[in-house]
Amino acid sequence: MALSRLDSLYMAVVADHSKAPHHRGVLEDAKHIQLNNPTCGDVISLSVQFDGDRISDIAFAGDGCTISTASASMMTDAVIGKTSSEALELADIFSKMMQGEKDSAQKRLGDAEFLAGVSKFPQRIKCATLAWNAVKKAIEANETNG
Repeated sequence: MALSRLDSLYMAVVADHSKAPHHRGVLEDAKHIQLNNPTCGDVISLSVQFDGDRISDIAFAGDGCTISTASASMMTDAVIGKTSSEALELADIFSKMMQGEKDSAQKRLGDAEFLAGVSKFPQRIKCATLAWNAVKKAIEANETNG
């Protein structure tokens, strides 16, 4: 019975982020990164504003499945206000979680921790990691071009 309740909570949180995603839109004067997942058609356009080394604002647009959209919403919540190194650390924690690793650091992911179950479905991992890969590219672009 407890597993059923946990599954229901997981589904409710993912559905909420997918139906009403946080930080949806496009930011002006931002680093813009676009990535796609050719296997399923997910596309994300990420806008990231930096204040020095800190992510001061972030937004995403694009088309994606429920997992991709929910993950993008959760990622934006997790990294806004963080330094680049803190955001990269969260992306690394998320990546390891998608590989099936369990770690107490996953609690730092906020709602994104609810996506841990995606690791059991290899075909969906790219959907979940698309937004996290985009933020890594935005940070790399900011560090390279300032």
